[in-house]
Amino acid sequence: MQKFDLSGRKALVTGGARGLGEGMAQALAAAGASVMIGDVLASLGRETAGKLSAGGAKVGFVQLDVTKEEDWDAAVQATIDTLGGFDILVNNAGIEITALVADIDAGELRRMLDVNIVGTALGMKHAFRAMRPRGAAGKGGAVVNISSVAATIAFPAIAGYSATKSAVDRLTRVGAMEAGKLGYGVRVNCIYPGLVPTEMGMKLAGDVVAAGLFASPDAAVNSIIEQTPAGRLGEVGDMADAVVFLCSDAARFITGAGLPVDGGMGM
Repeated sequence: MQKFDLSGRKALVTGGARGLGEGMAQALAAAGASVMIGDVLASLGRETAGKLSAGGAKVGFVQLDVTKEEDWDAAVQATIDTLGGFDILVNNAGIEITALVADIDAGELRRMLDVNIVGTALGMKHAFRAMRPRGAAGKGGAVVNISSVAATIAFPAIAGYSATKSAVDRLTRVGAMEAGKLGYGVRVNCIYPGLVPTEMGMKLAGDVVAAGLFASPDAAVNSIIEQTPAGRLGEVGDMADAVVFLCSDAARFITGAGLPVDGGMGM
């Protein structure tokens, strides 16, 4: 268990106000890390930070729109100033807009590209600059990007989302190569979460019903379970524990990897 101890580490979790991000922030704090929650949902983000702080963790909140360069500058500086360093980034913020290929709306697709791809890329950029030698934090670290099982399967009505999460995988692998070759001391990995019944996950179930693909949300969920060898949906803790592992010394020789946390659905 000592290898999973994150005491002394300083983490920034994007989209950390709720859902998977909140669970990841909780798990990092439970492992001993200090955590900065970054989110566009200011009141909810502060509430989540307050709950974690009440449990004894050192936790802060910073408003962060991952598509804005100036927000990243401020978020990284706030993390360093508040927590005393920065050596973990969990690039979790993302959106999913369901649409059949024949019904794709260009504006909505660009919005997903902006949040899921540009937001992830900017996070890696600012983490590298801060964590590398002579950076504002300068002690190396770990970046965990959140891709999706959608990057590895062909599920109807999520073509745009699948494309963005496939891009997260590519960003991860190229970023890991650059960070290694340039001596940044930063490991970069991603996870592919399966479907988790968060607000976002259950909205997807309703959306595919509206698209005429399933008779009910239960039928959509059951279809996913049937395609999952583990025989269940994912849980927030499943994803959060995988993030803690990849941030820890137990993963010290792992970089450029994509870890499926999907119950076998994407194999």
